[in-house]
Amino acid sequence: MDLNRNPWKILGEKEIYSNPWIGLTEYSVLNPAGKEGIYGKVSFKNIAIGILPLDSDLNTWLVGQYRFPLDQWSWEIPEGGGPLGTDPMDAARRELLEETGLKAAHMQELLRMHLSNSVSDEFSVTYLATGLTQHMPQPEETEELVVKKVSFEEAVIQVMEGKITDAISVAAILKAKFLLDKKQLPGISQAS
Repeated sequence: MDLNRNPWKILGEKEIYSNPWIGLTEYSVLNPAGKEGIYGKVSFKNIAIGILPLDSDLNTWLVGQYRFPLDQWSWEIPEGGGPLGTDPMDAARRELLEETGLKAAHMQELLRMHLSNSVSDEFSVTYLATGLTQHMPQPEETEELVVKKVSFEEAVIQVMEGKITDAISVAAILKAKFLLDKKQLPGISQAS
């Protein structure tokens, strides 16, 4: 099997909707079985950015906000978006300051993910932020945020108990936990 061969054949496409953040395209297709059908794809106009701040005492910051699409409250690591074609680390530094008031002396990439690849091309880059200093947060007008500092272990517990369900947050927290347990997280003092 050729893993690089696309088994879908596009017969036509039509833009259904577009705004400054997303676009929705409907494709007329032949599916892998050769049958005609449609496929909808949501295209994102920004890279999703996540930042996991960790201080020298292994505390982190969670951001809470009401998420319109879910119609419910969500606790997450600091997150936002960066325009396609720009350095995602610049967006990460901006989002960290906007949402928490934190500036990081050190930022290192933690992981890259596709967030919902059955319906969307949304791509994310998540960073670990260390060497933190506190400044004034600068939230956007669309954000009504609650920020809380918690131990990193408490954040892990919240993921394991299903209290943190945001994909970027879950993945970043669990990867950092794995790396901490393996003593493979550069720049973080780890207890023996």
